[in-house]
Amino acid sequence: MRTRLIATSVAATALLALAGCSSTDADTSNASDTEAAWPESITISLVPSVEGEDLAEALDPLTTYLSENLGIEVEGVVATDYAATVEALGADQAQVIITDAGSLYNAIDRYDAELILRDVRFGATSYASVAMTNNPDKYCDDEPVMSTYDASGIELSYCNGIEEEGASATGSGPAAIETFSKIDAGTEVALQAATSPAGYQYPVVTMREAGIDTDADIEQIPVEGNNNAVLAVANGDAEVGFAYWDARTTVTEEVPDIAEKVVAFAYTDMIPNGGVAVAPSLPADLVEQLTTLMDEYADSSEEAATVMFELVGLSDWTAETAQDEIDRYGEVLATFAG
Repeated sequence: MRTRLIATSVAATALLALAGCSSTDADTSNASDTEAAWPESITISLVPSVEGEDLAEALDPLTTYLSENLGIEVEGVVATDYAATVEALGADQAQVIITDAGSLYNAIDRYDAELILRDVRFGATSYASVAMTNNPDKYCDDEPVMSTYDASGIELSYCNGIEEEGASATGSGPAAIETFSKIDAGTEVALQAATSPAGYQYPVVTMREAGIDTDADIEQIPVEGNNNAVLAVANGDAEVGFAYWDARTTVTEEVPDIAEKVVAFAYTDMIPNGGVAVAPSLPADLVEQLTTLMDEYADSSEEAATVMFELVGLSDWTAETAQDEIDRYGEVLATFAG
């Protein structure tokens, strides 16, 4: 693609030199038009939710929709992981990437990518890590109240004013993070893998900001998965645990009285969903149209909504990018670099 653009520019310059009668203004205008010329094709790199054998079928509706509406060929390629989408953009093997929050940050930081859309899951572009305990007398400054987690219609318990009694829970953080200081020496804390934003990274950063040495002051109880973080607290294996909001709904079959056994007492900063970023080489008007088309894709048809969810596990995209959340995520990632 880049070779074709350069060749076009050289050819246009040669023609202008031969003509010899164009004004300076015309030269400038033509040069500007050449620089803004659209490529004949663009490539989207993503990590799909579907298995390989269904990939072509899953990608086709989205790329066809974009190709038809943009008037250029749009191709989709599969990345082995999220980090690979960033490198594909950096190597100009892809000009558009659909990727996670950390990779969005890296693409912006390393390759001057532009964030154009954020992922929407069930109406939200971000989520908090919820701090849970089986010892509300220690971590709650008030009596726990019941609020409804609308995604599943289940009532769960919250304290410290992070949710309103009898209302729909919002999961909005940060909230009551000052109570992290109550996690005192020797406390057993269930933590997930170090790569988990909700189960490890954001909680650890928040504890450290509260003055807790997470290596020396607490007893880390390793768990695999958000459901096991909840179960560790429910079963008494850990006094405190962390998971995405609100992972307690994942264990209601095993623990029907989870609202009594495990109380949410704080939320961390909001953890951003992923999104869509584009290479800086793309013309601004192409980026504008691409953004609008992808923003409207989920609402364009019932098939599109189904493809959206099955392809990348999303309900929508939004142009309200909230890049400050992505930047904060970059700060958190830097804490664990190396």
